[in-house]
Amino acid sequence: MVASNRLSGRHEDHAIPIPDSEERVLRTAVLYGANGAGKSNLFKALQYVKSIALDTRPKNGGTGRDAFRFGGIAHEPSVFDLRFIVANRFYRLGFTIDDHQIREEWLVQLIGGRERTIYERVTSDDGSVTIRAPGLEGVKLRALATIGGPQNQSFLATIQATLELADLGDELGGIFYWFRYDLNLMAPGEPLSYLQRMLSRDPDLVEFAGDFLRASSTGVDHLVILRSTISSQEFDSLFSRRDLSKGLGQGLDGSSIFVVADETVVVKPLTDDRWEQFSVKTAHKSLTGDLVAMKLAEESDGTRRLLDLIPALYSLGISGGVCFVDEIDRSLHPMLVRNFLEHFLRTADRGQRQLIMTTHESNLLDQDLLRRDEIWFAEKDPAGATHLYSLMDFKVRNDLEIRKHYLQGRFGAVPFLGDPARLPAETNQPA
Repeated sequence: MVASNRLSGRHEDHAIPIPDSEERVLRTAVLYGANGAGKSNLFKALQYVKSIALDTRPKNGGTGRDAFRFGGIAHEPSVFDLRFIVANRFYRLGFTIDDHQIREEWLVQLIGGRERTIYERVTSDDGSVTIRAPGLEGVKLRALATIGGPQNQSFLATIQATLELADLGDELGGIFYWFRYDLNLMAPGEPLSYLQRMLSRDPDLVEFAGDFLRASSTGVDHLVILRSTISSQEFDSLFSRRDLSKGLGQGLDGSSIFVVADETVVVKPLTDDRWEQFSVKTAHKSLTGDLVAMKLAEESDGTRRLLDLIPALYSLGISGGVCFVDEIDRSLHPMLVRNFLEHFLRTADRGQRQLIMTTHESNLLDQDLLRRDEIWFAEKDPAGATHLYSLMDFKVRNDLEIRKHYLQGRFGAVPFLGDPARLPAETNQPA
């Protein structure tokens, strides 16, 4: 997968560090850089691309673009170009966008050195939208192409909002599935609601998560799913039907998630007057061998962070896809970060799966663990634009201690610190 956010007028690529050839897709890309170098902005840019691809937008509500504000070009349109693989086919989805509308949009398949256009969209100066769709099959898809859609909404999102899944065909259906389910973006500090719902449905994930937590010396022996059936009266006394819209989220199965007394609870309607309620607890073994149950909220930040990451590791091992983890080392011991990466690399050759992560954990800079094309750096230029480059851009020996030379600044992407001796030794405070 590769994505670029090229700002018109500068034509500088901000690319997710994956080669733009389907023959050289990387297993993983570990991205380093100083604080403020743009690593998390890369993550946010990909979040934005995903939202443009999938989400409908209110009329006259704008595009939600966060323009590049340095260099005096904030008024110019931004260009995003994402390259990805679905069912062994290589695609590009891209768009040119300003604060109010999507000016251009394209979806093409890359075949060797040529492109097969599925559709392309152009907005004229008078605001009218023209969509050319030589690669769309089906009467409803072609009819929708003649109509277009809102100026601030991608045509891909318009297709999904307007037509049934059966009308999309295998190709577009596969692309939508990839964006919604195979492209996983994990920011630090996200609530565990997604995890709760996954654990409630998949006993294999429950077992995998428990095994991983136990092997990681977290003190957790296994996970326990507590299920019960409650009446409508009990539901109303605990949650209130009016609070359904105030929960942490709703699933496609109608389930809703709430926090009750620091415990995340999932409820799902069974009938008009019966509900299923379930929650997740961790089980610890005491010195006497007894099991002690704890709420997830009672676990350490590191254990909860590991729980955040486990579903991605499990999904990548089972079905593949792409997972981008921002600040993977947040609240995690360096050995756990390495263990997480090693576990993924052991499964990476099973199919199309890829892990991208940003980190400051320099112990991963090990040529016995990562190839040189899997180690990437982010650095800003004087205008504030982020540039990405890999260790492949440097001539290094196979036995070179990468970590030592990185921390010495040989590869850049480290903070340039001032002289501590020039800082005031004390502050004047009133007596």
